[in-house]
Parts: sequence; C-alpha cells; structure tokens
Amino acid sequence: MTVGSEIINPQSTMREVLEACPGAQRALFRRYHIGGCSSCGFRQEETLAEVCARNSNLDLKEVLDHVKTSHEQDAKTLIDPEELAAWLKRDNSIRLVDIRSREEFEAVHIEGSMLLSQDVMRRILGDGSNTGPVVIIDHQGKQGLDAAAYFLGHGLQNVRCLRGGIDAWAQRVDTKMRRYKLG
Repeated sequence: MTVGSEIINPQSTMREVLEACPGAQRALFRRYHIGGCSSCGFRQEETLAEVCARNSNLDLKEVLDHVKTSHEQDAKTLIDPEELAAWLKRDNSIRLVDIRSREEFEAVHIEGSMLLSQDVMRRILGDGSNTGPVVIIDHQGKQGLDAAAYFLGHGLQNVRCLRGGIDAWAQRVDTKMRRYKLG
C-alpha cells in the first residue's frame, strides 16, 4: 500500500505503519481487536506480518486493505485550517469542540469553541441533530480523529477534525495566536 511517499507492506514495522497511517491502530482494534489493550497489543518493532500471524493468521491483504480504507476515511474527516476558517465565515452553526486540557484551552483557543466536558458531550449527542456540523480540535491533530470516531460511532454524521490541530490554526490562520509545546 502506498501512502504519500511511504510504502506499507507485510514487512513494515508497526511503527512505520502508524507513522504512515496514524489511524491504523484504531482501525485494527475496531475490526480485529488488535492494539487496544495489553492483551492484544503489539510492539513497535513487530512487522505487520508478525502481528497478523500471531492473531489467528489474519489475511495480510485483507488487513492492508482495511488499513488503507480506514486511512482514506480518516483523510475525509480532516479539515484544513484555511478551509475551516472560510466555513466559519459562512456558517455560524458549526460546533467547535476542543478536546485539549482545561489549562491548554484557557491559555489559547479558537473563538466560539467549547471545551469538551460530559455536559457538552451530552448536549451534542442529545440535541436530536445528528447532521449538524461538529469540528474536533486538539493540539496537533493527533488525538482528534479518535474523538471524531467516537462521535461518528454515536450517530453524528457531519464530524470533522482540524488537521494539525490548534497548532496548525495558529501557524496558518490566526498567526497572532500563541503557540506552545507539550513537554
């Protein structure tokens, strides 16, 4: 499978698979129960072939196809910062849901965004509008797809995730916004 300049094949290590397809672990867990907990986990140095072999000799082609399809679905969920900025100018019904910590949110956030809490989650899931736009915001675009998958799995149909997170927003849209590193 070719993803960008990366080639994923049965001899690719799981580190390489996850670097090329960040949502691969979520996809493998969802379909095959691989990689979600200590009993079904994998080592970063294991090859995809080794992981498939010790998990009931899974069909490698099927697993590669599933990772590719999941990666393509993830790509459709992502929205570039510039695209979101233009969309926000046209549509005030977009719910911006920030999944970072309270401290990060209080330090810097996109105007109009809501910090994810149990109350916010209940409102979004219970408002009866499963087609209203929701955009998930994280720090650098690494955890947002997991949150988007959660909302999609609960019936919301128009969920996007800010590509590169608030860090990309600060670099490309609101250049006066303070940037930070977690460390």
